[in-house]
Amino acid sequence: MRIISGIYKGRRIILPSNINIRPTTDFAKESLFNIIKNKKDFDDIEVLDLFSGTGSISYEFVSRGAREVVAVENNFKCLEFIKKNIEVLKIQNIKVLRMSAHEFVKACSKKFDVVFADPPYDMPNIVEFVENLISKDLLYPDGILIVEHSSSFNFSNMPGFTESRSYGSVNFSFFSF
Repeated sequence: MRIISGIYKGRRIILPSNINIRPTTDFAKESLFNIIKNKKDFDDIEVLDLFSGTGSISYEFVSRGAREVVAVENNFKCLEFIKKNIEVLKIQNIKVLRMSAHEFVKACSKKFDVVFADPPYDMPNIVEFVENLISKDLLYPDGILIVEHSSSFNFSNMPGFTESRSYGSVNFSFFSF
């Protein structure tokens, strides 16, 4: 796993073997950030990274100039891994919260320029979660919601849906409001 662009470009993040998660592939991440780059200026944006896992998406946003990233992760091992990498990279603008993404969304009153959600592919209530994200109105005007998911889900009939992209087993659905 590596940081693709920006001030931390080329930095490798070695995932410990005791963390059993599915990080977004470098190929899919590079494609994702090329799409975002055409929609948003990274400088000075505020980002919410739900189900942060390794923190890979958070590091990439900060590396490219995001003002603030809020990384929400419930798994203690993942949280400690993110904190360790923030310390190693000397990142000061990622706020890490250990809590359920569901609870965070329910309680959140802040708005963001980009919300990225990468729930477990087998999460039973993923459609309901995305509906809650949309109804919670967490985005500034012209904000982007991105949901990473398996190919078994189709969100094209949901409000704000703009497009989906597929990169092997990784799928992204984009919403704009």
